[in-house]
Amino acid sequence: MTQAEMAHTCRGTINLATAHIDTEDACNIVLSSGGRTYHLKASTEVERQRWVTALELAKAKAIRMMNDQSDDSGDEEPTSQGGRSELQGTLKILVSKLDDLSTCNDLIAKHGAALQRSLSELEGLKVPVEGGEKIKAVNERATLFRITSNAMINACRDFLELAETHSRRWQRALQYEREQRTHLEETIEQLAKQHNSLERAWREAPTLASAAPRAPAASKGRSERLHKEEASDEDEDTEFFDAMEDSPAFITVTSTDSTEHRRSQSNLSGAGGGQSTDWNQDDYMSPSCNDVSGKKLQPRRQRRTQVPDKPNYSLNLWSIMKNCIGKELSKIPMPVNFNEPLSMLQRLTEDLEYHELLDKAARCDSSLEQMCLVAAFSISSYSTTVHRTAKPFNPLLGETYELDGREEFGYRSLCEQVSHHPPAAAHHVISQRGWTLWQEITIASKFRGKYLSIMPLGAIHLQFHSSGNQYVWRKVTSTVHNIIVGKLWIDQSGDIEIVNHKTKETCQLKFSPYSYFSRDVPRKVTGVVADSGGQAHYVLSGTWDDKIESAKVVHSSRGGSGSEGKQKTVYQTLSPKLLWKKYPLPENAENMYYFSALALTLNEQEDGVGLTDSRLRPDQKLMEEGRWDEANSEKQRLEEKQRAVRRRREAEASDAVDEECDYDSGKEYEGYQPLWFHQRRDSVTGDTNFVYKGGYWEAKERQDWSMCPNIF
Repeated sequence: MTQAEMAHTCRGTINLATAHIDTEDACNIVLSSGGRTYHLKASTEVERQRWVTALELAKAKAIRMMNDQSDDSGDEEPTSQGGRSELQGTLKILVSKLDDLSTCNDLIAKHGAALQRSLSELEGLKVPVEGGEKIKAVNERATLFRITSNAMINACRDFLELAETHSRRWQRALQYEREQRTHLEETIEQLAKQHNSLERAWREAPTLASAAPRAPAASKGRSERLHKEEASDEDEDTEFFDAMEDSPAFITVTSTDSTEHRRSQSNLSGAGGGQSTDWNQDDYMSPSCNDVSGKKLQPRRQRRTQVPDKPNYSLNLWSIMKNCIGKELSKIPMPVNFNEPLSMLQRLTEDLEYHELLDKAARCDSSLEQMCLVAAFSISSYSTTVHRTAKPFNPLLGETYELDGREEFGYRSLCEQVSHHPPAAAHHVISQRGWTLWQEITIASKFRGKYLSIMPLGAIHLQFHSSGNQYVWRKVTSTVHNIIVGKLWIDQSGDIEIVNHKTKETCQLKFSPYSYFSRDVPRKVTGVVADSGGQAHYVLSGTWDDKIESAKVVHSSRGGSGSEGKQKTVYQTLSPKLLWKKYPLPENAENMYYFSALALTLNEQEDGVGLTDSRLRPDQKLMEEGRWDEANSEKQRLEEKQRAVRRRREAEASDAVDEECDYDSGKEYEGYQPLWFHQRRDSVTGDTNFVYKGGYWEAKERQDWSMCPNIF
């Protein structure tokens, strides 16, 4: 399968190049990639091993194909002009060669005829007998040459006619493809505008709003959203999805008021009853900006509270994106006009904004209570994305980012870009308050015409020091809508399964995709925390951009059948308690890329950081200062420098392959190796990931960065 075919695979397929292949027991195989997991079962252990071997071989082949066809960022043009010009040039060369062949054909015929005439005249002259025999022999040879030449001439004529026919056919096919591509672009743009008009008409129709039967709270919420359209990120040209079919639901009923039903759509089905004893969830509320608990962590120095306002440039994203349909966007060079002045490494670090949730989880005696807080933390990492439609900078290979917050936050964080194609970053955080987090994330992104899908591949690991509980989960898919026309907006959709590998307790979270016709609040998240036996203990609900609440399950039972004919589980719960609430954005955030208070400080210059730190990246700094033209020039310089390093590395690898290896020393060419991370197999999950190998913070204390490459 070619890269182009892989880009247009059917729904439900898995890219083996980034897939994890695991075995559960003697007959089961688990394939996971990008939050999607498939469980396969073989009839025997021998058959399972044959399948595992075949899948591993296919994965190795897929990785080789990806490496062969991939190139550094910027090597692929954002439009198809290069390929089109190359095809036109090839056709011109072919036509020129055909003209040369036709000219040679005419010359052979002309010179052959002249030679035959000369020999005939020579044979008619009166010459000695011996000379006449020689002339006759030459004449026979000339006749043979003429016959052979005529055969070649006929063959050349046939080839010429065939080539001319195909050349005209290729020209017509090329012209047809041009017209079809132009027509498709115009059709997509027209459909997007019509879709936009229909949505506006639907919103403006008063009869539709009054005719829809809604619960009072839901009607009020929708009415408020409609009145606040001008300030909302969904105020214009909102794209919607149809409601999910075959989606079972569970119902939560607060035990203090059994007449009020709080319905939550989910693909979860918990079973069994729970204990009636409650736990003090007030101690686990996420602090707001005005809470006393939020003021306990005071920084050693005053952090900046603003960045230069974003220049008001007119941008046309569709003019670039229309030529990227189906492509891996990490290979498409984008001007900084579509970026925000942060790198992907800094965006990863931004996931730690609500680290207090993990600090509190580390103090929990109950692993189920701890799971609730871990789930809230996993959801909180999306809260900063609701308005953040700009693209972060792609890190250069070897680029790092540190956040030394021991005094302010109690943790140290380090990220490094460990691979360029596919782009992968490794992240390690260790906290003095009893937890360690590490992850390796590969970003896969595809443009599908009207929307852009961003799929983080890889697992997040979290371990608590005192209990030894290790949690693992993966991120959901992010979708950027209204690429063609309208205001850009982001949605999160998919499922997250958080597993405590020590206790086998799980949390199933569902991020519901936005649907304009849904009665639920936008950006809804629901979840169930269950023990190792599948018995539900807590129900989580809320939105990923505002808050998450948890309610303790005191009883669960099977309810009536839903609209799809499936039974719903009814959870009787205590009153919900707040787990997490989003901090308000800083003043003037709409002009500062909608940065949170933490994001405003991430690119602030600091002394003593590594020479490869994102804060020192010149194009990113120029963009932050509003000097976008200079930033674009600097970005091109950095990318060309990176390509030169890659070409040199490839040449070294090619030489190493030719020499195979140095048998005297027993060393082989290793290729690029990250500076602060190395690959190791996780003893809990069995996955092979890049993990921190140490040395960075010691090098910072010594201020010895001699080992750092010069990437800027």
